[in-house]
Amino acid sequence: MTDSNPTANKLSLEQAAQAMQGLRKEIQKAFIGQDTVIEQVIIALIAAGHVLIEGVPGLGKTLLVRALAESFGGRFSRIQFTPDLMPGDVTGHIIYDMKNERFTIRRGPIFTHLLLADEINRAPAKTQSALLEVMQEQQVTLEGKAMPVPQPFMTLATQNPIEQEGTYPLPEAQLDRFLLKILIDYPDEQNEQDMIHAVTRAQVGDQLNVSAIRQILTPELVRDAQKLAAGLQVDRAVNDYAVRIVRATRDWQGISVGAGPRGAIALVRAARAAALLAGRDFVTPDDIKTVALPALRHRLLLAPELELEGHTTDQVLSSLLNSVEAPRQ
Repeated sequence: MTDSNPTANKLSLEQAAQAMQGLRKEIQKAFIGQDTVIEQVIIALIAAGHVLIEGVPGLGKTLLVRALAESFGGRFSRIQFTPDLMPGDVTGHIIYDMKNERFTIRRGPIFTHLLLADEINRAPAKTQSALLEVMQEQQVTLEGKAMPVPQPFMTLATQNPIEQEGTYPLPEAQLDRFLLKILIDYPDEQNEQDMIHAVTRAQVGDQLNVSAIRQILTPELVRDAQKLAAGLQVDRAVNDYAVRIVRATRDWQGISVGAGPRGAIALVRAARAAALLAGRDFVTPDDIKTVALPALRHRLLLAPELELEGHTTDQVLSSLLNSVEAPRQ
Protein backbone atom coordinates (compact mmCIF):
# COMPACT_ATOMS: atom_id res chain seq x y z
CA MET A 1 0.00 0.00 0.00
CA THR A 2 3.01 2.26 -0.32
CA ASP A 3 2.99 5.02 -2.92
CA SER A 4 5.48 7.44 -4.40
CA ASN A 5 3.27 10.28 -3.19
CA PRO A 6 1.92 9.04 0.14
CA THR A 7 0.43 12.38 1.12
CA ALA A 8 -2.06 11.97 -1.76
CA ASN A 9 -3.36 8.71 -0.30
CA LYS A 10 -6.45 8.77 1.89
CA LEU A 11 -7.42 5.51 3.49
CA SER A 12 -10.99 4.32 3.65
CA LEU A 13 -12.08 2.51 6.80
CA GLU A 14 -11.84 -0.84 5.01
CA GLN A 15 -8.36 -0.03 3.68
CA ALA A 16 -7.20 1.11 7.13
CA ALA A 17 -8.45 -2.10 8.75
CA GLN A 18 -6.76 -4.22 6.09
CA ALA A 19 -3.54 -2.24 6.46
CA MET A 20 -3.44 -2.72 10.23
CA GLN A 21 -4.17 -6.42 9.88
CA GLY A 22 -1.27 -6.48 7.42
CA LEU A 23 0.97 -4.85 10.03
CA ARG A 24 -0.01 -7.58 12.45
CA LYS A 25 0.96 -10.32 9.99
CA GLU A 26 4.29 -8.70 9.20
CA ILE A 27 5.23 -8.35 12.87
CA GLN A 28 4.27 -11.97 13.51
CA LYS A 29 7.03 -13.03 11.12
CA ALA A 30 9.63 -11.84 13.63
CA PHE A 31 7.82 -11.68 16.97
CA ILE A 32 6.47 -15.17 17.38
CA GLY A 33 3.84 -16.45 19.78
CA GLN A 34 2.60 -13.19 21.32
CA ASP A 35 -0.48 -12.38 19.25
CA THR A 36 -2.32 -10.54 22.03
CA VAL A 37 0.71 -8.33 22.67
CA ILE A 38 1.00 -7.49 18.96
CA GLU A 39 -2.70 -6.61 18.76
CA GLN A 40 -2.50 -4.31 21.79
CA VAL A 41 0.57 -2.51 20.43
CA ILE A 42 -1.21 -1.93 17.10
CA ILE A 43 -4.27 -0.65 18.97
CA ALA A 44 -2.03 1.85 20.78
CA LEU A 45 -0.47 2.91 17.46
CA ILE A 46 -3.89 3.49 15.89
CA ALA A 47 -4.99 5.44 18.97
CA ALA A 48 -1.79 7.55 18.88
CA GLY A 49 -0.99 6.45 22.41
CA HIS A 50 2.08 5.34 24.31
CA VAL A 51 2.74 1.88 25.71
CA LEU A 52 4.37 0.57 28.86
CA ILE A 53 5.55 -3.02 28.33
CA GLU A 54 6.37 -5.14 31.34
CA GLY A 55 8.16 -8.47 31.28
CA VAL A 56 11.38 -10.15 32.29
CA PRO A 57 14.41 -9.55 30.02
CA GLY A 58 14.83 -11.68 26.92
CA LEU A 59 11.22 -11.90 25.69
CA GLY A 60 11.78 -9.91 22.49
CA LYS A 61 10.51 -6.46 23.45
CA THR A 62 13.16 -4.71 21.34
CA LEU A 63 12.44 -7.03 18.42
CA LEU A 64 8.75 -6.15 18.63
CA VAL A 65 9.41 -2.41 18.34
CA ARG A 66 11.95 -2.80 15.53
CA ALA A 67 9.53 -5.01 13.62
CA LEU A 68 6.76 -2.43 13.99
CA ALA A 69 9.02 0.36 12.73
CA GLU A 70 10.13 -1.74 9.76
CA SER A 71 6.54 -2.50 8.75
CA PHE A 72 5.62 1.16 8.15
CA GLY A 73 9.03 2.66 7.36
CA GLY A 74 9.24 4.60 10.59
CA ARG A 75 12.39 5.85 12.24
CA PHE A 76 13.41 3.92 15.33
CA SER A 77 15.52 4.93 18.33
CA ARG A 78 16.44 2.98 21.43
CA ILE A 79 17.56 4.45 24.74
CA GLN A 80 18.95 2.14 27.40
CA PHE A 81 17.88 3.71 30.69
CA THR A 82 20.51 3.48 33.43
CA PRO A 83 20.91 5.15 36.84
CA ASP A 84 23.40 7.67 35.42
CA LEU A 85 21.35 8.66 32.34
CA MET A 86 20.72 12.41 32.20
CA PRO A 87 17.63 14.18 30.77
CA GLY A 88 19.77 15.76 28.03
CA ASP A 89 20.79 12.29 26.89
CA VAL A 90 17.12 11.75 26.01
CA THR A 91 15.98 15.12 24.66
CA GLY A 92 19.21 16.58 23.31
CA HIS A 93 21.04 19.74 24.32
CA ILE A 94 22.59 23.02 23.20
CA ILE A 95 26.30 22.98 22.40
CA TYR A 96 28.73 25.72 21.43
CA ASP A 97 30.25 25.27 17.99
CA MET A 98 33.70 26.80 18.34
CA LYS A 99 34.39 26.62 14.61
CA ASN A 100 31.33 28.69 13.68
CA GLU A 101 31.27 30.59 16.99
CA ARG A 102 27.61 29.96 17.69
CA PHE A 103 25.34 27.72 19.70
CA THR A 104 23.71 24.81 17.90
CA ILE A 105 21.05 22.31 18.90
CA ARG A 106 21.98 18.65 19.02
CA ARG A 107 18.74 16.67 18.88
CA GLY A 108 18.47 13.64 21.11
CA PRO A 109 17.20 10.17 20.20
CA ILE A 110 13.68 11.25 21.14
CA PHE A 111 13.29 12.82 17.67
CA THR A 112 12.00 9.68 15.99
CA HIS A 113 8.77 7.87 15.14
CA LEU A 114 9.12 4.96 17.56
CA LEU A 115 11.12 5.49 20.74
CA LEU A 116 12.04 2.41 22.72
CA ALA A 117 12.77 3.50 26.29
CA ASP A 118 14.38 0.27 27.42
CA GLU A 119 14.17 -0.56 31.14
CA ILE A 120 12.75 2.87 31.93
CA ASN A 121 12.44 2.03 35.61
CA ARG A 122 16.22 1.69 35.96
CA ALA A 123 16.62 5.48 35.69
CA PRO A 124 15.75 7.95 38.47
CA ALA A 125 12.61 10.06 38.31
CA LYS A 126 14.34 13.19 36.95
CA THR A 127 15.34 11.35 33.78
CA GLN A 128 12.05 9.48 33.51
CA SER A 129 10.26 12.84 33.58
CA ALA A 130 12.23 14.00 30.52
CA LEU A 131 9.71 12.01 28.51
CA LEU A 132 6.64 13.69 30.03
CA GLU A 133 6.51 16.75 27.76
CA VAL A 134 7.02 14.88 24.51
CA MET A 135 4.52 12.17 25.44
CA GLN A 136 1.85 14.74 26.19
CA GLU A 137 2.68 17.64 23.87
CA GLN A 138 4.48 15.86 21.00
CA GLN A 139 7.30 18.38 21.28
CA VAL A 140 10.59 19.00 23.07
CA THR A 141 11.58 22.36 24.51
CA LEU A 142 15.31 23.20 24.47
CA GLU A 143 16.46 26.62 25.66
CA GLY A 144 12.92 27.96 25.29
CA LYS A 145 12.49 26.69 21.74
CA ALA A 146 9.68 24.18 21.12
CA MET A 147 10.56 21.57 18.52
CA PRO A 148 7.95 19.05 17.32
CA VAL A 149 8.85 15.39 17.00
CA PRO A 150 8.08 13.43 13.80
CA GLN A 151 4.58 12.07 13.36
CA PRO A 152 3.38 9.52 14.17
CA PHE A 153 5.29 9.49 17.44
CA MET A 154 5.00 6.68 19.95
CA THR A 155 6.94 5.84 23.10
CA LEU A 156 7.21 2.18 23.97
CA ALA A 157 8.80 1.90 27.39
CA THR A 158 9.88 -1.46 28.75
CA GLN A 159 9.86 -2.09 32.46
CA ASN A 160 11.31 -4.87 34.55
CA PRO A 161 9.06 -6.28 37.26
CA ILE A 162 9.45 -3.95 40.20
CA GLU A 163 10.78 -6.62 42.54
CA GLN A 164 13.98 -6.88 40.50
CA GLU A 165 17.08 -5.27 41.95
CA GLY A 166 17.99 -1.71 40.99
CA THR A 167 14.62 -0.46 39.76
CA TYR A 168 12.67 2.72 40.55
CA PRO A 169 8.85 2.87 40.53
CA LEU A 170 7.51 5.17 37.82
CA PRO A 171 5.79 8.32 39.14
CA GLU A 172 1.99 8.15 38.97
CA ALA A 173 1.89 11.24 36.73
CA GLN A 174 4.04 9.45 34.18
CA LEU A 175 2.20 6.13 34.44
CA ASP A 176 -1.01 7.97 33.59
CA ARG A 177 0.53 9.21 30.31
CA PHE A 178 0.72 5.66 28.95
CA LEU A 179 -2.41 4.67 27.08
CA LEU A 180 -1.83 0.95 27.69
CA LYS A 181 0.25 -1.24 29.94
CA ILE A 182 1.01 -4.51 28.17
CA LEU A 183 2.28 -7.62 29.93
CA ILE A 184 4.57 -10.02 28.09
CA ASP A 185 4.81 -13.51 29.51
CA TYR A 186 6.82 -16.53 28.44
CA PRO A 187 5.57 -18.13 25.18
CA ASP A 188 4.10 -21.62 25.23
CA GLU A 189 6.36 -24.54 24.33
CA GLN A 190 5.43 -24.77 20.63
CA ASN A 191 5.83 -21.03 20.05
CA GLU A 192 9.13 -21.04 21.91
CA GLN A 193 10.39 -23.87 19.70
CA ASP A 194 9.30 -21.95 16.57
CA MET A 195 10.97 -18.80 17.86
CA ILE A 196 14.28 -20.50 18.64
CA HIS A 197 14.26 -22.14 15.21
CA ALA A 198 13.59 -18.82 13.45
CA VAL A 199 16.10 -16.79 15.46
CA THR A 200 19.01 -19.23 15.23
CA ARG A 201 18.60 -20.32 11.61
CA ALA A 202 21.67 -19.09 9.62
CA GLN A 203 22.09 -16.33 12.18
CA VAL A 204 25.57 -15.10 13.17
CA GLY A 205 25.70 -13.62 16.67
CA ASP A 206 22.63 -12.28 18.43
CA GLN A 207 21.69 -9.41 16.10
CA LEU A 208 17.92 -8.96 15.82
CA ASN A 209 16.71 -10.12 12.43
CA VAL A 210 13.80 -8.23 10.86
CA SER A 211 14.77 -8.92 7.24
CA ALA A 212 11.59 -10.93 6.61
CA ILE A 213 9.37 -7.92 7.35
CA ARG A 214 8.10 -5.88 4.41
CA GLN A 215 7.21 -2.22 4.57
CA ILE A 216 3.52 -2.13 3.73
CA LEU A 217 2.67 1.38 4.98
CA THR A 218 4.20 4.82 5.35
CA PRO A 219 4.17 7.13 8.38
CA GLU A 220 1.71 9.35 6.50
CA LEU A 221 -0.72 6.47 6.03
CA VAL A 222 -0.45 5.56 9.70
CA ARG A 223 -1.47 9.14 10.47
CA ASP A 224 -4.47 8.74 8.15
CA ALA A 225 -5.51 5.62 10.08
CA GLN A 226 -5.14 7.49 13.37
CA LYS A 227 -7.39 10.29 12.11
CA LEU A 228 -9.98 7.75 10.94
CA ALA A 229 -10.01 6.08 14.35
CA ALA A 230 -10.37 9.41 16.15
CA GLY A 231 -13.50 10.11 14.09
CA LEU A 232 -15.29 6.83 14.74
CA GLN A 233 -18.74 7.10 16.28
CA VAL A 234 -19.09 6.35 19.98
CA ASP A 235 -22.68 6.04 21.20
CA ARG A 236 -23.46 7.95 24.39
CA ALA A 237 -24.39 4.68 26.11
CA VAL A 238 -20.98 3.16 25.30
CA ASN A 239 -19.23 6.33 26.47
CA ASP A 240 -21.19 6.23 29.72
CA TYR A 241 -20.25 2.55 30.12
CA ALA A 242 -16.56 3.48 30.06
CA VAL A 243 -17.18 6.18 32.68
CA ARG A 244 -19.11 3.76 34.94
CA ILE A 245 -16.24 1.26 34.80
CA VAL A 246 -13.70 3.89 35.80
CA ARG A 247 -15.88 5.33 38.55
CA ALA A 248 -16.40 1.82 39.94
CA THR A 249 -12.63 1.49 40.46
CA ARG A 250 -12.72 4.34 42.96
CA ASP A 251 -14.84 2.59 45.58
CA TRP A 252 -14.30 -1.07 44.68
CA GLN A 253 -13.33 -3.25 47.61
CA GLY A 254 -9.66 -4.11 47.40
CA ILE A 255 -8.65 -1.05 45.33
CA SER A 256 -7.03 1.66 47.44
CA VAL A 257 -6.59 4.18 44.58
CA GLY A 258 -8.86 4.08 41.52
CA ALA A 259 -8.46 5.46 38.01
CA GLY A 260 -8.88 9.14 37.22
CA PRO A 261 -10.75 10.69 34.26
CA ARG A 262 -7.83 9.94 31.98
CA GLY A 263 -8.68 6.26 32.47
CA ALA A 264 -12.08 6.69 30.82
CA ILE A 265 -10.50 8.71 28.02
CA ALA A 266 -8.00 5.89 27.47
CA LEU A 267 -10.82 3.33 27.34
CA VAL A 268 -12.66 5.24 24.62
CA ARG A 269 -9.55 6.02 22.58
CA ALA A 270 -8.32 2.44 22.66
CA ALA A 271 -11.81 1.08 21.97
CA ARG A 272 -12.03 3.26 18.84
CA ALA A 273 -8.76 1.75 17.66
CA ALA A 274 -10.02 -1.77 18.38
CA ALA A 275 -13.15 -1.04 16.34
CA LEU A 276 -11.07 0.16 13.38
CA LEU A 277 -8.90 -2.93 13.62
CA ALA A 278 -12.10 -4.97 13.38
CA GLY A 279 -13.25 -2.96 10.35
CA ARG A 280 -16.20 -1.27 12.07
CA ASP A 281 -17.12 2.41 12.02
CA PHE A 282 -18.69 2.30 15.49
CA VAL A 283 -17.59 1.25 18.97
CA THR A 284 -19.30 -1.53 20.93
CA PRO A 285 -19.27 -2.37 24.65
CA ASP A 286 -17.16 -5.41 23.76
CA ASP A 287 -14.48 -3.05 22.40
CA ILE A 288 -14.41 -1.36 25.81
CA LYS A 289 -14.05 -4.74 27.52
CA THR A 290 -11.30 -5.79 25.09
CA VAL A 291 -9.07 -2.88 26.06
CA ALA A 292 -10.08 -2.51 29.72
CA LEU A 293 -7.24 -4.49 31.31
CA PRO A 294 -4.31 -2.89 29.43
CA ALA A 295 -5.95 0.56 29.64
CA LEU A 296 -6.55 0.48 33.40
CA ARG A 297 -4.14 -1.94 35.09
CA HIS A 298 -1.45 0.72 35.57
CA ARG A 299 -3.87 3.33 36.91
CA LEU A 300 -4.90 1.40 40.03
CA LEU A 301 -3.32 0.59 43.37
CA LEU A 302 -4.46 -2.53 45.18
CA ALA A 303 -5.03 -2.56 48.91
CA PRO A 304 -2.02 -4.04 50.74
CA GLU A 305 -4.06 -6.93 52.13
CA LEU A 306 -5.00 -8.11 48.63
CA GLU A 307 -1.40 -7.97 47.49
CA LEU A 308 -0.36 -10.02 50.52
CA GLU A 309 -2.98 -12.60 49.61
CA GLY A 310 -1.50 -12.87 46.10
CA HIS A 311 -4.29 -11.13 44.17
CA THR A 312 -3.35 -9.29 40.97
CA THR A 313 -4.70 -6.07 39.51
CA ASP A 314 -6.02 -8.00 36.50
CA GLN A 315 -8.00 -10.37 38.73
CA VAL A 316 -9.61 -7.49 40.59
CA LEU A 317 -10.35 -5.61 37.35
CA SER A 318 -11.89 -8.70 35.75
CA SER A 319 -14.21 -9.09 38.73
CA LEU A 320 -15.15 -5.42 38.52
CA LEU A 321 -15.89 -5.66 34.78
CA ASN A 322 -18.23 -8.58 35.37
CA SER A 323 -20.20 -6.49 37.84
CA VAL A 324 -20.66 -3.36 35.71
CA GLU A 325 -23.66 -3.81 33.45
CA ALA A 326 -22.93 -3.24 29.78
CA PRO A 327 -25.44 -1.42 27.56
CA ARG A 328 -27.45 -3.56 25.21
CA GLN A 329 -26.28 -3.50 21.61
